[in-house]
Amino acid sequence: MKRLTERILEHAEQLPEGTPLTAKGLLRFGTRTGVDQALSRLAKRGELIRAGRGIYFLPVKSRFGMHSPSVGMAIKALADQRGETIVPNGGAAANWLRLTTQVPIRYVYLTSGRSRMLMFGKQKVELRHAPAWQLRYANRPAGKAIRALDWLGPEHAEKGLKKLKETLPSKEFEDLVAAAPRLPTWLARIITQEQAHA
Repeated sequence: MKRLTERILEHAEQLPEGTPLTAKGLLRFGTRTGVDQALSRLAKRGELIRAGRGIYFLPVKSRFGMHSPSVGMAIKALADQRGETIVPNGGAAANWLRLTTQVPIRYVYLTSGRSRMLMFGKQKVELRHAPAWQLRYANRPAGKAIRALDWLGPEHAEKGLKKLKETLPSKEFEDLVAAAPRLPTWLARIITQEQAHA
């Protein structure tokens, strides 16, 4: 019979890149204590990457050696596994929507779950708990627009909204306007004023 560490490693190798491993998800292989110890041993040997408390990833093997899985893929898999909404923060959304040329140097995501820090090799990824209005429409362009406008702040959001009105698909812009009553007062006012001038 194979050892617990070998069975966990074989299972991890069958999963898509970036799929998180947790003790709770591996209980079919052994007891909670045994699985926790096996995951810890595999991480110490470098066969798994410990991203945070109780979260592990299989390193990706390439011709250049071993490295962490793609942050985007790992975050998406973590969101799917945990049932959380996890989205890039407002700065990343503003860059994606071309409202700024600034490229975020830190990975910061907003989540419906608890705030926590993950490590992918030497790369820190911060997950910040966010209110429901910031997570509205998740990864759709309307959701990115909400987070980008919030990130721009009251002094620049009006200019950003004018650009979004030209670039967003009409359905997405309509959804952005429909979300206005659930947004902070300053942002709702800017959106409704822009819509009134249309």
